[in-house]
Amino acid sequence: MNTDNKPSQIHPEVGGIVRTRSRSRLLEYLKDFSFAIPALVILMVFIYYPLANSLYISFTNWNMTKPTKKFIGFDNYEYLLTSKTFYKVLQVTFTYTVADVLLTLGIGLLLALLFNHTSRTFNFMRAIIFMPHYVSMVIVSMIFLWIFNGHYGLMNNIMKWIGLEPIQWLTNTKTALWVLVAVGVWKGVGFTMIIFISGLRSIPLEYYEASGIDGASKWTQFWRITVPLLSPTTLFLVITHFISSMQVFQSVDVITNGGPLESTKAMVYWIYEMAFTDFKTGRASALVVIFFIIIILLTMVQMYVSKKKVHYEG
Repeated sequence: MNTDNKPSQIHPEVGGIVRTRSRSRLLEYLKDFSFAIPALVILMVFIYYPLANSLYISFTNWNMTKPTKKFIGFDNYEYLLTSKTFYKVLQVTFTYTVADVLLTLGIGLLLALLFNHTSRTFNFMRAIIFMPHYVSMVIVSMIFLWIFNGHYGLMNNIMKWIGLEPIQWLTNTKTALWVLVAVGVWKGVGFTMIIFISGLRSIPLEYYEASGIDGASKWTQFWRITVPLLSPTTLFLVITHFISSMQVFQSVDVITNGGPLESTKAMVYWIYEMAFTDFKTGRASALVVIFFIIIILLTMVQMYVSKKKVHYEG
């Protein structure tokens, strides 16, 4: 008998089993989603809502001391993008960021190569180097404020001892920003060292043994094996440290207050000054939006450039 033209029928019991499985799967999904609700609520309250509110305020002339908000369109953005101060502050921020990232990663990699050994002595040295990571940036800034004080600072006392003329580190436009870079490097180099050590220990020793048999020198092994296989770790550190360096604030606030002559006025400090000193909240919100877009674009550029540079093993 030909049954090809007969409509297919599902037995009631089979259909019930399918519906039961679908219902249980849906309940399982809802159960899994319920665990994410607290985190989503926190993100909505403390991140997404403030971002959306800042975007709205950026189109107003709101003064924090007044309750009224008048919509003024893109006036705030036009003012900022045509202001000489904006580009000067952006230059200061980029200079600090590039110097901080390069020095922190360079010194961190050197320290990782030196202390990538297992012993009590090396464990103790790694702990000492990593310790500044846990110290508050305000405390670190106060320490460096004393070290680089132009009258009684430790650095000038050392320079006098070796026969050099003292320098007014914090009131000199050529040196003030580099004091802030020193603060960032001293605080961040320990964390960078630990991450690089974890990356070094993930590289199989067989690569070094095989290249050693072929007569490769230590320098060749470093450039041909270590550097390529450390590229994922390096990319992670570059992106995370780049974002944090672009947002430098506390050391500027404690040590220089953006001076001298705005030579250390970074972007986040200018946002703070504009919002809470000048009370130009709408303009400060527009600056937040512009700065956010700049960081996102630069991070995307780094990710795009790294596609051909980063080597993932396996």
